[in-house]
Amino acid sequence: MTTLRPTSAQELAEALHAAAAAHRTILLGGNFSKDRLAGPPQPADVTISTSALNRLLQYDPRDLTISVEAGMPFAELERILAEHRQMLPLDPGWRNQSTVGGVVGANLSGPRRRLHGTARDMIIGMKFATLEGKLISSGGMVVKNVAGLDMAKLLVGSFGTLAAMASVNFKVFPMPAESRTFAMHFRTAAEAFAERDRILQSVLQPAALDIVNWPDGFRLLLGVGGNAKVLDRYAAELPEAKLVNESIWDEIREFTPLFLAANPGHFMLPIPAKFTEMASKVDELKVPVIVRAGSGVIYAHFPQRREKLDLPGDFAMMTKVKEMFDPEHLLNRGRLYGRI
Repeated sequence: MTTLRPTSAQELAEALHAAAAAHRTILLGGNFSKDRLAGPPQPADVTISTSALNRLLQYDPRDLTISVEAGMPFAELERILAEHRQMLPLDPGWRNQSTVGGVVGANLSGPRRRLHGTARDMIIGMKFATLEGKLISSGGMVVKNVAGLDMAKLLVGSFGTLAAMASVNFKVFPMPAESRTFAMHFRTAAEAFAERDRILQSVLQPAALDIVNWPDGFRLLLGVGGNAKVLDRYAAELPEAKLVNESIWDEIREFTPLFLAANPGHFMLPIPAKFTEMASKVDELKVPVIVRAGSGVIYAHFPQRREKLDLPGDFAMMTKVKEMFDPEHLLNRGRLYGRI
């Protein structure tokens, strides 16, 4: 298999076009750290990696915007922002292996999704290469500039099945003055979600609100940020909660990567759920879960792959979009849950 590592957006576009013109199938990625998510990649004639596209293109700390190439390690992006006490709170798994494009392409988001949203909410612009060899720019470096941005957002969560990201522009956020993490333990899912409901109906507005059912029972975790007065309010309102080390979020973030690495053949599936149905759904699943309890997503970890996975979202619409970008189905075949 031929492996290509373009060093510029133009080289990326040319590599895609050359492969497509020769009707060669393409395996597209950055560091390929998330090949166990969604559907496994099928064999391809040529591999194209964006890992050499790893430069910082523009950073305006006062404007809270940054532009980086898609192959930049996500940990490096976080380091750059942290120097100015800023952050991109996506909290992806595979943090030390992921590229920016990989995080966006897999639509990874973590515990702070409840307050800050997902990649779609943070992206303000993108440049991507198509199989026709074209470089498409959409959005820009201004938070309110949304011209053409919807096209770029199609690539979020597409697992490289449509086009290749060359660079991504983000709006970023100031780090809170202080942060704390509180934990509560419950015997049943019903008890944990009842406390979740009480918190959401109160004046408290945590940045992160997760429920997990491992290693024993159910843990409700709250990540909160603000000044000392705000954080003390949480302690007063949650007398049963224990203050825990914030490294617990590393455990949450890396659970899925470690689970998949330790268990060949196992898989994880994100399951959207209504708030009122989450407790019963978790009880029905009977597998390890990470629940974004304030966002409506259950990340379920199954012991074996199903013959055919239920594809999240509108499969018919996804198929039409695929036909527009890649009518010969050359890019990352099978990566969208084995169906695209």
